[in-house]
Amino acid sequence: MAATDAHSHHSTLRERIVEHIFIGDALRSYWRQGVRNVEVLRSEFDAYGYDIVMVRGRTIRHIQFKTGRNAPGKVSIARALADKPSGCVIWIMVDDALNLGPFYYFGGAPGSPLPAISEFPSPRRATHNKEGIRPLRQNHCEVPVAQFRQVATIEEVLSLLFGPLEASAVQ
Repeated sequence: MAATDAHSHHSTLRERIVEHIFIGDALRSYWRQGVRNVEVLRSEFDAYGYDIVMVRGRTIRHIQFKTGRNAPGKVSIARALADKPSGCVIWIMVDDALNLGPFYYFGGAPGSPLPAISEFPSPRRATHNKEGIRPLRQNHCEVPVAQFRQVATIEEVLSLLFGPLEASAVQ
């Protein structure tokens, strides 16, 4: 099987690997900076719009990951993510060797809610129902990539998630 085919045939595995790499890279970056007060919590299933929760100090982030080999045009986001106190979406570009970056970030400042998404349209389901129709996904919206901020490194992503490091944050 060609490497490009493996991305679609094993997309769930690929997404889990990318999550683990992201978390590992984030924790390693903080470790190198002397930061130890970071928690990572994993959602058992994606019913509320997020994949993981990361906590640093008093800032709690509900994070939805999206992955792809090409820059997205529009990104489907669960509307439930807007109900979280500081939800955000990170689109991670992935090459055939599962190298990460650049990243696309959609969210507010640390401690702030997700920017308003109520006006974005609902996407259609990827699959057809038994009548051959692709109904709207009422609990999701399509956010244009122009609403995302592109960043190159994991350190830039962490700064967007939790703000710049202060001497008092290092422990």
